[in-house]
Amino acid sequence: MLGNWRESDLFSDVERIALEYAEAMTVTGEQVSDELFESLQAHFNEAQIVELTAGIAMENMRSKFNPTLQISAQGFCAL
Repeated sequence: MLGNWRESDLFSDVERIALEYAEAMTVTGEQVSDELFESLQAHFNEAQIVELTAGIAMENMRSKFNPTLQISAQGFCAL
């Protein structure tokens, strides 16, 4: 249901904020709005926001890095 997180009842408010943040960080040309960042701060402390941001940034880097170098999946997740 991750692809439909906005419509799904499976995600908590905290998870929804984190997913919205991840989307804003990931979409090229989109900025994280002040309102979104304030919502994030209502649920996470500074250290947690830094860790969340680093994790999202790392996955974004991998999504560009691995395919470019033709690094295939290691079979940990069968989709």
